[in-house]
Amino acid sequence: MKKLIVLYMLSLITFGCEKQVKSVHHVLKINGRLGQLEIKNSEDYYRAKAFVLGKFSYKGDIKFTKVKSIHSAKTLYLDNEVYDAFTKMFEAAKKANVSLKIISGTRNFDEQKAIWERKWNAYSNLEPIERSKKILEFSSMPSTSRHHWGTDMDLNSLNNSYFSSGEGQYEYNWLTNNANKFGFYQTYTTKENGRKGYNLEKWHWSYLPLASQYLKFYNYNISYVDINGFTGDTLAIPNKMITHYVNGLSKKVIEYNK
Repeated sequence: MKKLIVLYMLSLITFGCEKQVKSVHHVLKINGRLGQLEIKNSEDYYRAKAFVLGKFSYKGDIKFTKVKSIHSAKTLYLDNEVYDAFTKMFEAAKKANVSLKIISGTRNFDEQKAIWERKWNAYSNLEPIERSKKILEFSSMPSTSRHHWGTDMDLNSLNNSYFSSGEGQYEYNWLTNNANKFGFYQTYTTKENGRKGYNLEKWHWSYLPLASQYLKFYNYNISYVDINGFTGDTLAIPNKMITHYVNGLSKKVIEYNK
């Protein structure tokens, strides 16, 4: 009997999630654009869905640019428009004696899956739900990461403490005061005002002129049934991935998205 009740509740949750899925016409018109994507027909629409879920290859895609070695020591890619905006910000920062280095850029579904499952195995001593929550302190489930879109980047260090003193603090202060002018916003601030989702990430900056469009499309057209294909994917619903993580954003980002 208990098993039947659980299955019934899960069916209600799934049905509820599916009801959230709305037509692309709620977001844009056919023969319109979604950021860098053209939407001319239903095939383009499903391609747009695959894109926001990270299920595409950006290497060799003309909409993406390989980051130059002056901007990163790693082989990374960003959306063309995003990279152009970053280079302008980089030059402005340089004049203020601030050095900006990109340490993470675009990651598709497969790359995010590799990160997720590596950490999943590392926390094997924890129960599945606690394992997922531990990973979600700083890493996304595949198909829920803003890094899929080529609009988000991690700068200079992956440690908040680095930005709390000395050179790191100077860099962070410059970004806080100037990055918005170039379209970049800190995505995950403190949770003091009730923000849900990922912990504070002083390094994570998002190019909102494009990312805001992709987020709007995501919220209208993606549901929990689309988040699958990796170990622990059934935990997307109990973790409220869309509500608390995809939309667990800083106040400035939320205001920009309105």
